[in-house]
Amino acid sequence: MHASNRFHDWHVDVVGTGFTVLDRVYADGDLTDEALGGSCGNVLVSLAMLERNVAPVLALGDDDEGEKLVDEFSQAGAVVRYIHRRPDLRSPVLAQELDTVSGQHGFSFICPETKEEFPRYHPIGKEELASALPVLNSCSVLYVDRLSDSILEAMRMANSAGAIIFFEPSKIEEDYLFTQALHMCSILKYSEDRLGHRLSELRTECVRIVTYGAAGLEVRGADDTVWCKAVDAPSVLDTCGSGDMVSVGIIDWMLTNQFECTELKVADLLDGVVAGQRLAAENCAYAGARGLFKHRGADYVRKVLREGGGASYSAATR
Repeated sequence: MHASNRFHDWHVDVVGTGFTVLDRVYADGDLTDEALGGSCGNVLVSLAMLERNVAPVLALGDDDEGEKLVDEFSQAGAVVRYIHRRPDLRSPVLAQELDTVSGQHGFSFICPETKEEFPRYHPIGKEELASALPVLNSCSVLYVDRLSDSILEAMRMANSAGAIIFFEPSKIEEDYLFTQALHMCSILKYSEDRLGHRLSELRTECVRIVTYGAAGLEVRGADDTVWCKAVDAPSVLDTCGSGDMVSVGIIDWMLTNQFECTELKVADLLDGVVAGQRLAAENCAYAGARGLFKHRGADYVRKVLREGGGASYSAATR
């Protein structure tokens, strides 16, 4: 069902803003695909394909790349009225270089073919923020993976309206923005490898999900920490998007169970975490951040999230 037939201004499941780019995938040196990417983009479009009401709030260029990104959101069923196309911007592009033998990948803002620098991500500003007030005041979840003054204000609005704030930073650029964001987030998800050294002594009331790559992850609360061992992948062609799939599983689980920001505990999220781990493991068998959606379809993804798709898991205190 297309979003235009099932979307209502007075309620949105997920609003998201942050890193959304056009991924150009180079497999073993050859350009093989172009698709919407970036953690924010990947999480939002995946949830839209699962028929969640999703509204991206973005600033993109009025260019061919921006048109492709908007079209992919629209085809997935997301609401695109809060994506602003600006003539003064160029839509961001990122090269993903994939080694299909090892399953390893890397990212670059330098074009492998021309050696020129790709356009970078640009956060929303006051105009984009103002247009999104109706959905920021009515959403169940706000997903953010980058910060700016306007994004921080979006967090304040959604938080005041009772939304769950899911914050997934990949780095800390502005300490003052990060400190303010921590006071509002309900769930903080980050990589131990990237941010563990900065956040090891962090004291916060939110639930923390700390990822350790292929080993698994920890779900940390004020009084307890639970270790979730990674689900074994059936095969590994590409690990791109694995962390995003975990986030998709968690958010989908919260929406299904109608959790509210005031009641989130470690125990509430474990089944959603493990569902996301199952999804991440299955996705590794296909190239691209959403290869499982592309090759098996959203119905199969829902089966993985709900029934396990034959995968097993272990969740225990580490």
